[in-house]
Amino acid sequence: MKCTFVSAGSDAIGEGPEGLRPIPVTRRVLRIAPWPVTAILLGIASPANAQAIPATSDELAPPWNAQRIFEPSALPDLVDRDNREAVAPEDMPVKKRQQPGYEPVGIRQGSWMFNPSLMTGALYDSNVFASNTQKRGDVAAVIEPSLRAHTLWERHGIDIKLNSRTTAYNENSSLDQTDVSLKGAGWIDIANDMVVLGSFQIAHLNEGVGSLSSPSNAVTPTPYNLMSGDLTVRKEFNRLATSIGARVDSYDYGTARAQDGSLIDQSSRDGQIYALHGRVDYAFSPVLGWFGGVEGNQRNIRGVPGQTLDSTGYRALSGLTVGFGNLLRGEFGGGYVEQRFDNPLIGTVDGPSYRAKLTWSPTRLMDIHVKAEQLVTQTSDTSSTGVLANAVQVGVDYELRRNVILSLAGAYEIDRFFGQARKDRVTTTNASVKYLMNRFSAISAYHRYTSRDSDIPTFSYDKHQVGLNVTAQF
Repeated sequence: MKCTFVSAGSDAIGEGPEGLRPIPVTRRVLRIAPWPVTAILLGIASPANAQAIPATSDELAPPWNAQRIFEPSALPDLVDRDNREAVAPEDMPVKKRQQPGYEPVGIRQGSWMFNPSLMTGALYDSNVFASNTQKRGDVAAVIEPSLRAHTLWERHGIDIKLNSRTTAYNENSSLDQTDVSLKGAGWIDIANDMVVLGSFQIAHLNEGVGSLSSPSNAVTPTPYNLMSGDLTVRKEFNRLATSIGARVDSYDYGTARAQDGSLIDQSSRDGQIYALHGRVDYAFSPVLGWFGGVEGNQRNIRGVPGQTLDSTGYRALSGLTVGFGNLLRGEFGGGYVEQRFDNPLIGTVDGPSYRAKLTWSPTRLMDIHVKAEQLVTQTSDTSSTGVLANAVQVGVDYELRRNVILSLAGAYEIDRFFGQARKDRVTTTNASVKYLMNRFSAISAYHRYTSRDSDIPTFSYDKHQVGLNVTAQF
């Protein structure tokens, strides 16, 4: 089972080009519009955060949920496509709307479209080392240039994004880091009911100090290189949609520095993860469906002499998909997860898993997101510490004006650790406001709060982050 982490330092408006309008993909037409691909697959790289369960993410439309099989899938539109009406901007999710006059212009070159952007910002972190004894605040400058290129072909498509993010601290230069990522996605329409999906990532990233996967005494980020790729085939049979795919992730870790100045070698976490995944969706009606997904993995991790970290595992989830027009949509599922390590000292980490994710839109100006999840995972994809995590997350997006979006979110998570008498409780809040000035610029401000209360005091801390970002795009 693969766990993904979400960055606490991601800016409020820097996660991909601004103002993207996802174009709904129906069951009978698998042609993929280029705009939603970036929102789904080409966001910025996300280093680890304090949480084991990712924060509420954007909804996925078929067929891209085939590569993230445990994310909710939108129910199909069973109306004949010749009689379907275009979806108005006000009927799209609040954060995905692309209002006329605020969409990026782009630079067209033949059948390719290029969208450059530059985000600059500043943030204040009240506890940069995530410590409960030596809290130290600092300000940092952030700069994030990016370039997206995508095709305008009638069929098939390619979507690529090159992204860099540099964070430079004023007083604690040891925390400076630069993430660079090249991501791509492509699709081939074999037929109107069959598509081949491919994606890749080549990146140099950093794990932030205080994250679950960062060494507890580290005072610098942990750098690592990541290469990954996924190839998936999705096929529809009337109301039944199926997919099968394979993914590989390769990790190469560097060293972090400890408080006493010594180096912390993380090369024991180097290795590859191979995964096979599949999902089945069946629509009983336009408002109710069933899904089942399973992913198996083989992890070949270096470890240390005499203690291998190799393991095999799987995660299976099944449940119901609901969708009452633009009012309520989401999924409820339950299943099981297991990771069996070759090293008998680590043993098997397993247990039940559930997931519920709903979006309620009481008005066209507001979306309310609710997510509850339990899973058994590791503190990172390539470590051996097991965690049983339970989390509840609630978020609200409100369109104050066509070009002003307010977002509030809160989460509570309980992490129980295997192999040690430790139980953590994590509370987070996130508030942001985004103002689109025109097609070429946007401003956002945010505040984030994280509190980890652990049975082992060394791991307890709390911090505030306040930031302001300005984005220029074309």
